[in-house]
Amino acid sequence: MPNAKNTICIWYDSEAEEAANFYAATFPDTRVIGVHRAPSDNPSTKAGAVLTVDFTVMGIPCIGLNGGPHFKHTEAFSMQVATADQAETDRYWNAIVGNGGEESMCGWCKDKWGISWQITPRVLSEAMQAGGEAGKRAFEAMMEMRKIDVAKIEAAIRGE
Repeated sequence: MPNAKNTICIWYDSEAEEAANFYAATFPDTRVIGVHRAPSDNPSTKAGAVLTVDFTVMGIPCIGLNGGPHFKHTEAFSMQVATADQAETDRYWNAIVGNGGEESMCGWCKDKWGISWQITPRVLSEAMQAGGEAGKRAFEAMMEMRKIDVAKIEAAIRGE
């Protein structure tokens, strides 16, 4: 990604290549660009082991760094994925959670490497941005959910 002005660096213990391959198999416009091996031993890897992986997630340039177990991820950083409908929401949510991840509240989940994801249907985002009573009802409905239920959000918007 030599032309990228800004790249997200994501720290992994030792599974950057596995994570990048999972993302590439799960999300559109996502691919592994390069795998780079450590030129010599260092605190996190041995010479010849995968040190960094260049990849994109939905067009966003990323570098996976196999840095060892020193730092852990938190929800303070997340990838937010806007979905068109329930089928797309289910596909991404189920892929992440079903691959060793875990559910959280309000459309948030974590992949098995500890990266937080917000799987957010556009109908919810649009209602929240519009505000008013419909936005408030959509927000309150979301607060009760783990994976977002598009039909329930749409009903809340309508006041049902």
